[in-house]
Amino acid sequence: MSSVRRIMGIETEYGISLQGEPYANPVLLSGRIVNAYATRPGTTVSRTRWDYETERPLSDARGYDIAREIADPSQLTDEVEDEIAANVVLTNGARLYVDHAHPEYSSPEVTSPRDAVTWDRAGELVMAEAVAQQALSSGEQINLYKNNTDGKGASYGTHENYLLRRDVPWKQVVQGLTPFFVGRQVFTGAGRVGIGQLTERSGFQLTQRADFFEREVGLETTLRRPIINTRDEPHADWDKYRRLHVIIGDANLCDVANLLKMGTTSLVLGMIEADALPRTLELANPVAALGTISHDPALTSTVELADGRRMTGLDLCWAYYEQADDWLSRERGDDLDEDTQEVMTRWSGVLSALGSDPMALAGQLDWVAKLALLEGYRARDGLDWSDARLRALDIQWSDVRPDKGIHHKLEAGGRIERVVDPADVVAAMTTPPTDTRAYLRGELVRRWPEQVRYASWDSIVVKASADTRPRRVALPEPLAADRAEVGALVDGAVDVTAVLDVLDGGTGEA
Repeated sequence: MSSVRRIMGIETEYGISLQGEPYANPVLLSGRIVNAYATRPGTTVSRTRWDYETERPLSDARGYDIAREIADPSQLTDEVEDEIAANVVLTNGARLYVDHAHPEYSSPEVTSPRDAVTWDRAGELVMAEAVAQQALSSGEQINLYKNNTDGKGASYGTHENYLLRRDVPWKQVVQGLTPFFVGRQVFTGAGRVGIGQLTERSGFQLTQRADFFEREVGLETTLRRPIINTRDEPHADWDKYRRLHVIIGDANLCDVANLLKMGTTSLVLGMIEADALPRTLELANPVAALGTISHDPALTSTVELADGRRMTGLDLCWAYYEQADDWLSRERGDDLDEDTQEVMTRWSGVLSALGSDPMALAGQLDWVAKLALLEGYRARDGLDWSDARLRALDIQWSDVRPDKGIHHKLEAGGRIERVVDPADVVAAMTTPPTDTRAYLRGELVRRWPEQVRYASWDSIVVKASADTRPRRVALPEPLAADRAEVGALVDGAVDVTAVLDVLDGGTGEA
């Protein structure tokens, strides 16, 4: 598919703390945050829980399943934990839940990078509202941070998801993506004060996650983290789709960086599906290269390729851009869709600026914006990178509260470029995308919250009344059950049963 458009989405685990209580239990705090949002005044989501029935987290893309008895507990994401308002489905089609020790917002599935940014930013507003509601109800200040490390050895993820064709050989996916993921840090990194998992060395690096990756390929997400994750759980038609679960990205607050992260990755996947990527960029040591590039904000360090050549992270990105440009020219000529043209124009512009004056991108890329701010403090107060005040600013940068988060203040002051309309983001807090099955999920939860007992990405379970049996509707096609297909049906239905009767033909299971 010679376009950036495909099914995609973003999952973000938020850092969490209780003011004045550094040793407070983060699991309990996370539950309080989810509960605060799920039970806020006027809510319609508090009764809809997550459906684990079709999840298979131990299935590996390399062709086997990990035995449950030897899996790490963190991998057993299909096991039901405490369900007291700690795992809910929102009216915008998203999932809000406690993932181990963090509250997580998983956006609904969308079809474009711009929509991915919109519904990811809606998650920021959801979390900010949860923080405010929790403070109102308890008087205690739980804070959330859209970042990926606390600077003390803990890391938590921002995961991207992309659907691609099942028939693409997995080895081809790994070969094509590994050098790209190592190189793309130069425009996707969120910036971090400190080097090493435990901040063993002072300094500033491009990304928050690079130091926490230890292998090239694997199934784990919280230990022995791999550059390429092998979870084979498409949440869609198993014969048709594979879901690429990307765990190596940072949590982006800048729209431009987030748009490029999603858009460029989708384009690389398109080239992999078309077998249009040359296999000449194999890295000699991808894990080491990841750190080398992240640890050098000057962007001059080189990494070794398997054939002996050396390239910078920026060189790797230009190589992928040129391949994408050639591929799109062959496939589409000048007839690019608007989303693809936007990503290609942004991509070349950002790479050019990184090669000439990276600080010119302080309004577009997270790591550059953060570095510009911190360098200002360093120059003013004569601070060394080991100064605790810089680490505190690093954390405060990502505070979700609009009056506290440094990024939000800079954006409000016009110093960070917005790509998506703020009004669209506010609307996306409560309304689902219209062109995927998330439309049906969100609309049913909004209209009939008492009857929609469970939902997941590919199923909805409805119990219309105490006297009726539950009915499961399977939704294996992400592009089905959108507004064009079911909007009139949902709008005209007198109750949820009327919708299900059409969807499943009255059989009770679709």
